[in-house]
Amino acid sequence: MNFQISRNLMIENQLRPNKINDSRIISIFQEIEKESFLENDLRGLAYSDVDINLTDNRGYLKNLHIAQLIQYSNITKNDKVLHIGGLTGYVTLILSKLSKDVVVIEDDENLFQQLKENLSKFNLKNVKSIKNDLKLGYKEYAPYDIIFIDCLLNNFSDNILEQLNLNNGRLVAIEKIDSDLGKGICITKDKNNYKKEKLFDSFSKFTLYHNKKDFIF
Repeated sequence: MNFQISRNLMIENQLRPNKINDSRIISIFQEIEKESFLENDLRGLAYSDVDINLTDNRGYLKNLHIAQLIQYSNITKNDKVLHIGGLTGYVTLILSKLSKDVVVIEDDENLFQQLKENLSKFNLKNVKSIKNDLKLGYKEYAPYDIIFIDCLLNNFSDNILEQLNLNNGRLVAIEKIDSDLGKGICITKDKNNYKKEKLFDSFSKFTLYHNKKDFIF
């Protein structure tokens, strides 16, 4: 299988027709070999228009949804990013190329070991990989300009939102609506006020974690 051709087809058939037009994002998706972040039996799915299951209820969203969340994040080279749920490191690597610093947390031991091993190949100076409960975020390095969650989430706790920068801090994620239906959203923080913007529809079986609702818009 020629993965470079598959990457190019993914960009031309999945990303560009759906208004992924940031040249930085297109370039990074062309550059990074997603297949190298997957087990051998999953590599053929790397650039298909499907979710990729890794373990239990966790895995990679469709390439389009990953790109949409990244584009709506409006990441700059001055931003510090918290990536909640790093899986095997593919999306973390993308974020590291767009931002100043990335803190990535993962709580699954097997995924965390793969993440560390995969990212170690790139000699990244701006990424901190930490094994931590995903529901807690990571307060030690807060505040963050962007909190990035590329998975369905049934609610957003005060604990996570409090880790956003007071001045235009942004959380991007997919909010679970019903069963497999989700809505891409961006929550922007201005001092202690929050504004939620709905971005796009999503269908996925993956859910980051479940907990009772303690923050309501």
